[in-house]
Amino acid sequence: MIAELETYPPLVFAGECDQLRARMAAVARGEAFLLQGGDCAESFDAVSAEHIRAKLKTLLQMGAVLTYAASVPVVKVGRIAGQYSKPRSKPTETRDGVTLPTYRGDSVNGFDFTEAARIPDPERLKRMYHASASTLNLVRAFTTGGYADLRQVHAWNQDFVKSSPSGQRYEQLAREIDNALHFMHACGADPEEFKTVEFFSSHEALLLDYESALTRVDSRTGQLYDVSGHMVWIGERTRQLDYAHIEFASKIRNPIGIKLGPSTTAEEALQYIDRLDPEREPGRLTFIVRMGADKVRDKLPELVEKVTASGATVAWVTDPMHGNTFEAASGHKTRRFDDVLDEVKGFFEVHKGLGTHPGGIHVELTGDDVTECVGGGDEIFVDDLHQRYETACDPRLNRSQSLDLAFLVAEMYRDQ
Repeated sequence: MIAELETYPPLVFAGECDQLRARMAAVARGEAFLLQGGDCAESFDAVSAEHIRAKLKTLLQMGAVLTYAASVPVVKVGRIAGQYSKPRSKPTETRDGVTLPTYRGDSVNGFDFTEAARIPDPERLKRMYHASASTLNLVRAFTTGGYADLRQVHAWNQDFVKSSPSGQRYEQLAREIDNALHFMHACGADPEEFKTVEFFSSHEALLLDYESALTRVDSRTGQLYDVSGHMVWIGERTRQLDYAHIEFASKIRNPIGIKLGPSTTAEEALQYIDRLDPEREPGRLTFIVRMGADKVRDKLPELVEKVTASGATVAWVTDPMHGNTFEAASGHKTRRFDDVLDEVKGFFEVHKGLGTHPGGIHVELTGDDVTECVGGGDEIFVDDLHQRYETACDPRLNRSQSLDLAFLVAEMYRDQ
C-alpha cells in the first residue's frame, strides 16, 4: 500500500506550503492571528458536501468576526483533509467484559465495537488519501468559486440567525461589514481580496508510513515537502526528541506545529527549536500549547520567556480543548465551555504580561449542532450530551459555541 501511495499525485503544492509559511511568519512577528479548527477526527462517511461546507462556513464566520472585531489579518487553517488518525492513551478498550483494540481513526481501523472493525487495514490508507483529495477539491471550489466572497457574509448565517443568540450577534456584525463594503464600493474600491479566501489544510502527522509516502522532492528547490497537507503537527504523545516524528519533521520544509502539554520544560522547547528551526526562520515553527485552564497561567510564562530570550521567533497558539477533557457521569467524554474560555483567557494574560504576541487559537469544532461540550450561550447541560453526541473521538464545539468563542477572542485581542 505504501508503494502504491508513493505513486499518487501530491494533495497540495509545495508553493502553497511556502505561502502558509510566509503567513505564519506574520503570526510569529505579531502581525496576524491564526484560526485553526476542525474535527477531532475526520471520518470517511462524513466526506459529503454538506459536512465540509458546514465546517468551512463556521471557520469563515469565525474568521469574519476576528478580522472585523479585532482588526487583525486572520490566517485560516482547517484541521481538515487528513485528520483521520488518532493517538490513544490505551491500546485496548473493554465494554461489557469484551476487550478489543482501540479505535485509532478511520485511517487505521473501524469505529464499530466489533472484532472485524477493529483489525487494522492498510487499504484504509488509500481511502484516507482519496477522502482527503475529495475534501480538498471541494474546499478549493468553495474558497475560490464565490462561496467565500465577503459579500456572502449574511448568506453564511441564514440557517442560524433566528434560533441562536450568537447567530443574532453575528448578523449585527455582518450588517456592519456590509455597510463598510457598500461604502468602499461607492468610493470605487472593490478589492479582489474580498472575493476569495486563502484557506490551508493541516493535520497531525501521526502515521509516518502515510506521511513518508507522500513526501516528495520539490522540483523548484530540490527540498523535501510533505504534500499530504500544508501544515502538519506533532502531537503531545509523540514529541519525544529521539523519536521518529521529530526526525521526520526536521527533514521537511512545511510549516510545523508541536503540541506542548503541561509537562513541557523550557529546555525541551529550546531543543525543539534547535532540531526543527535551526535557521531561526519565522513561520517555520508553531508551539500549540495545551496546558489546561488550571495550569496555563503557571506553566506557560517560563516557556515563553526562555524561548523569546533565545532569539527564536515562533508562533504561540493556544489549544484550549485537549487539556480540559473530563468524563461526565453518563460516560460521555466532554469539556466545559467555561474551561475552554478560561484557558484562552490565561493564554492572553500570560502574553500580555510578558509583552509577547498571542498568535492564535487551535480548536476542535464542527459546523453541526452537536451536544458534545457543556455550556455556551445556548447552554448545553450534562443531561443533554446524549442528544447529538456524534464525535468519533473527542468532544467538539458546535457552531454556536464556536462563534461565541470567536467574539470573546476578538475582545481579548483588542484589549492586548
